[in-house]
Amino acid sequence: MAGSSQSDETGGNAPIYSVGEVSQALKRTVEDGFGWVRIRGEISGFKRAASGHLYFSLKDDKALLDAVCWRGTAGRIGLEPEDGMEVIASGGLTTFPGRSRYQIVIQQLELAGEGALLKLLEDRKRKLAAEGLFDAERKRELPYLPQVIGVVTSPGGAVIRDILHRLGDRFPTRVLVWPVLVQGEGAAGQIASAVRGFNALDPEGDIPRPDLLIVARGGGSLEDLWAFNEEAVVRAAAESEIPLISAIGHETDVTLIDYVSDLRAPTPTAAAEIAVPVRADLLEVLADRGRRLSAAMRREVAQQQTHLAGLTRGLPDARSLLSSAVQMLDDRVERLTLAWRQALRERLQVLDGKNPPHPRQIIGAKAERLQERENRLGRQHPRAVIDDLSTALEGHADTLRRAWWLRFDSRKTDVKQAQRLLESLSYKGALARGFAVVRDRKRKPLLAAASVDQGAALTLEFHDGEVTAVAAGAQGAKSAPAAKPKKARPSEPSDDGQGSLL
Repeated sequence: MAGSSQSDETGGNAPIYSVGEVSQALKRTVEDGFGWVRIRGEISGFKRAASGHLYFSLKDDKALLDAVCWRGTAGRIGLEPEDGMEVIASGGLTTFPGRSRYQIVIQQLELAGEGALLKLLEDRKRKLAAEGLFDAERKRELPYLPQVIGVVTSPGGAVIRDILHRLGDRFPTRVLVWPVLVQGEGAAGQIASAVRGFNALDPEGDIPRPDLLIVARGGGSLEDLWAFNEEAVVRAAAESEIPLISAIGHETDVTLIDYVSDLRAPTPTAAAEIAVPVRADLLEVLADRGRRLSAAMRREVAQQQTHLAGLTRGLPDARSLLSSAVQMLDDRVERLTLAWRQALRERLQVLDGKNPPHPRQIIGAKAERLQERENRLGRQHPRAVIDDLSTALEGHADTLRRAWWLRFDSRKTDVKQAQRLLESLSYKGALARGFAVVRDRKRKPLLAAASVDQGAALTLEFHDGEVTAVAAGAQGAKSAPAAKPKKARPSEPSDDGQGSLL
């Protein structure tokens, strides 16, 4: 009895659990009681593991809670966590038996309050500005009259209807709409892809490449417009080769894409007004300029007519100028007619005085001359004439052949003499006597040591080849005076009879 009483007092009848059983019981209790919670806190100790999982802690001024976000969820949360960021984490609580710790498994993560969003926005703005994405030098001029306009917006909202209506009123233009989400998960990726997709279109393809882009969205809260503050959207707009107008929210709403776009419109409707001029105004301007041009042409023609009339008053009458010329022409015609008749009469008189021979006499004389030539040709056979000509031709050929060989021998002698002279004057002879030619890397001969820089690449040509060298620097700043050249002795006459030129 005494032993039994002692056992009851020490709890000997209570069940005994293993450590694992207690851990699993606690795990089930925590998960059942806190299967889905939303916790607000500041991120601390953020770390991205090599596996892609995210590990950090949520803290406030009273406690600290471990948090984990698995890789599959991390790609969908649409937020890049960082230390000091105040967030609202949604998920379920669980325990980690290996270290007797409890933690939250995050399924959703969002910034807590507008203050945190503004802080993140300001930090991102400073980062992108430091990279030069907001510089004014990057802004491009918009096309005056774009043929095709690309619009990146939601296809079902009032924004696209307002843009199309305004474009139709001002200047009907072809519009290509790239439908995207303008808020929520995945919106930033779709907007960036749309901007890059328009830039990737082939200008000559079936779908024409736009001349101007409009990225538009209606008004909303900071959270609603957050997709246009995402870094992916800002960088896509900065990389766009097509000029871009941002029209996000109302006039008071400012997003990061507004800083990088080529022009910010206060509203989507204003973007359409900026994109194209008013067609009616252009037609009126053209009509006005046409009227002014016609009036200017009429004035110019009238002034030229007046000027021409003034010039004609100073000229003599055309009839008076031509009358003397007409009278002179009539005189020349009359004199020519008389001269022709006189010349004809003189020719007839000459023919009457000479009594020309009868045609039969002329024909007889021609026949006698022809007979005489036939007789002369008959006295000498044609073969004899050919033999005589062949003999004369062979004689001329021998004479020409001898003259050619004499000329050839003379030229050959001249060439040999020039060759010997060239060899005597060539620097190759100096190389054979032990000298060398120094050239720089451009094969230009160097004539003085002062023209050689230290470390310069040199080429030394000898009589049997070339070698390369590197200049170590000139030695002896003051070189010894050069020896006076010896007076050249008269050269002995050479065997070829040419003599020396030196």
